[in-house]
Amino acid sequence: MSGYLALAVSVGLLAVLDTWLYIGPLGTSLIAGLVWISFIAWGCHYHSGGGTKGTTTTVACMTWGAIVGLAAVLLASGPLASLGAPVAFGIAVGLGAAVICLSSKLPLLATIPASVYGFASIAGALAAPQIAGDPTKAILPTVISIVIGAVFGIASEYLANALTKKSA
Repeated sequence: MSGYLALAVSVGLLAVLDTWLYIGPLGTSLIAGLVWISFIAWGCHYHSGGGTKGTTTTVACMTWGAIVGLAAVLLASGPLASLGAPVAFGIAVGLGAAVICLSSKLPLLATIPASVYGFASIAGALAAPQIAGDPTKAILPTVISIVIGAVFGIASEYLANALTKKSA
């Protein structure tokens, strides 16, 4: 089949599996409900060039972004809290964004959008019931979901390549 169709079939089938895992067997686990982070990481794999590089970039940058996001939330709800939430979170997010940009000088962290995806993922994960707004409980499930998504990214790429008709 064509590469275009093979990718559609691969991603479609594996999306069923990813979603089923999160709301089925993993539905009562630490990562319950965080399938959206997996999908962001999956897309990030392709956005970052695919292959081993795409997977490595996704895991490294998104995890780094999640760590920076965690630090921002802790800063805003701790030392900066007396400034009021809008100011405290604005300053903390601004500092986090600056850290992400500055850290992009390191080759492993050079893909700024991937780090931003991780930063945003930690913030969204705070709404999950098992995390209950506790930032320290959000980092592990976020990183696990990032890794799962990156694995689905490379798996979908390999499956699509296997389904693609090779010309003689």
